[in-house]
Amino acid sequence: MDIEDVKKQVMSLPEVADWPAISAIFERQVARPHQVWEWPLRACRAVGGDESVVAGGSAAILCMILSILLVDDMLDQDPRGEHLKVGDAIAANISFAFQSIAFRVIANTPVDAGRRAAVMDCLAQMALTMAYGQELDTRNLTGEENYWKVTHAKSSSYFGTAMHIGAILGKANPKTIDRLRQLGSITGDAIQIHDDIQDAMETPANPDWKQGRNNLLFLYALTADHPDRDRFKTLRSQIDDPDALRSAQQILIKSGAVSYAMYHLCQSYLAAQKILKETPLTDPASLRSVIDQYIVPLVHLLKNLGIAVPPEIDIR
Repeated sequence: MDIEDVKKQVMSLPEVADWPAISAIFERQVARPHQVWEWPLRACRAVGGDESVVAGGSAAILCMILSILLVDDMLDQDPRGEHLKVGDAIAANISFAFQSIAFRVIANTPVDAGRRAAVMDCLAQMALTMAYGQELDTRNLTGEENYWKVTHAKSSSYFGTAMHIGAILGKANPKTIDRLRQLGSITGDAIQIHDDIQDAMETPANPDWKQGRNNLLFLYALTADHPDRDRFKTLRSQIDDPDALRSAQQILIKSGAVSYAMYHLCQSYLAAQKILKETPLTDPASLRSVIDQYIVPLVHLLKNLGIAVPPEIDIR
């Protein structure tokens, strides 16, 4: 199975074939690197399943993220969002269409009714959990407890479901299916922390600085006891100034915010490795590479910033 098989699941639907906006958005998404559409395939391969039946699962998880991103961009007022090109109402309708396509392709997947129902149940729960997570995110809740609550509802739920449906379609036993769901969820935590570090250290300033999002590094710098806490609060309001951004980023390093994020990243990475080690799999390497692809670029970023990288995640 490859990306062309995944694309066929969606593009062959008559509604999609007659809807240029859907086709264009879908084509742009599949052209991006490090696609989560690969996760169901990797999970199926890891459990020794029949990879020929996973294309529908991969297409469904891809369509679900497109549905979510379209709404997320509107909620975040992202200047790169599709809604600015087509309008909020049309973007919302396209989002609804992508979610519907996800269920349509699973209904067309050539597996037994039990597996189809199980995958649809996973997708429905993920859609509800992530919608709830987006609602929590818009509230700009404070505190680390709320940070993890939002992360588990959004990133963890999505990535956990991607692994989950691959294991179901691969006909894994219930214990292995649940372990791969946990693996995906933990990896989702690591990816969120990875994104937080990249967003915080990005130049020019990432929108997270202005929108009050509960980035883990910002949360630490604003609440932990360190001598530059008040200055960080002041600099955050001036973040369009390149000098202010550089100073704020230096505080993130000096205060221990980056180190704190790396600690949680290491914990997630080690927990994921533990699951891989303890779960009997036909091909564990296919899942290990999925996890590592998010760690390696972050290690390079940290080294370029002159930050010591913990040996647990220093993958070469």
